[in-house]
Amino acid sequence: MTASTDHPASGRSYHLGGTRFEARPLPPGLHIVATPIGNLRDITLRAIETLAAATVVACEDSRVTRRLVEHFGLAARLVPYHEHNAAEMRPKLLARLAAGESVALVSDAGTPLISDPGYKLVEAARADGHAVVPVPGPSAVMAALVAAGLPTDAFFFAGFLPVKTAGRRARARALAAVPGSLVFFETGPRLAACLNDLAAELGDREAAVCRELTKAHEEVRRGPLAELAAHYQGDAETRGEIVLVIAPPGEAPPPDAADLDALLRRALAGQSMKDAATAVAEATGLARRDVYQRALALTREGE
Repeated sequence: MTASTDHPASGRSYHLGGTRFEARPLPPGLHIVATPIGNLRDITLRAIETLAAATVVACEDSRVTRRLVEHFGLAARLVPYHEHNAAEMRPKLLARLAAGESVALVSDAGTPLISDPGYKLVEAARADGHAVVPVPGPSAVMAALVAAGLPTDAFFFAGFLPVKTAGRRARARALAAVPGSLVFFETGPRLAACLNDLAAELGDREAAVCRELTKAHEEVRRGPLAELAAHYQGDAETRGEIVLVIAPPGEAPPPDAADLDALLRRALAGQSMKDAATAVAEATGLARRDVYQRALALTREGE
């Protein structure tokens, strides 16, 4: 890129700190561009250059994206692409790609395709043989994970939970055994009810409510789910974008003697003693030798 302080702006230029730069030409293809989730300084230089050089920028809400491009002095051409017009706009964007143009795809905030309809455009672009280029950057999911102080070696992002209590609880039950932290998006008006339902289905796991990340009123509140639910049922602030992070399930306690015997009797009804002992040991985490000895004792008792 080149810098200048006195030349007029071109269609591919942008400014940083009072200096105007010329973006390098962008190769044809669909460029998936991550944009800030709040703090505009979180944008990458590559993202700015991509938005400056793209033929068009497909965005969820042109009013939101326009604030970003104007902040950096971009002359980007914005076209709407969102869940309500995707079926109509997708063929038009694919036609641009077929004509050798460069199309940048952005969401209102963060990384596109995370809880938005962009994946259908990517799928169609790949099917037509067009290049799909990720331009990584801000993500509310990753920001919440690193701020929550909960395990990050394995996690499951589940987007927004259902709006109604019955659906929300059913979804929580379905995810209860996932061996990793759970990550959800949520809205302020539903936050307390959501936390109550999660506590009812997941128990009192540790969790974090991450609100307004990277913004002036950023908040990360940690605690057991029930405690967080009680806090947000009061007059606590719930405005803004919210990400919930919930700790993985704890290790199940070993079965007591009666439960172990019941498991073994069911297994012995259809398997050899060796296979039954192996299956029950794997399911409970108990030593195979101990389980086999108990299976042997049960068999002798039944003789």
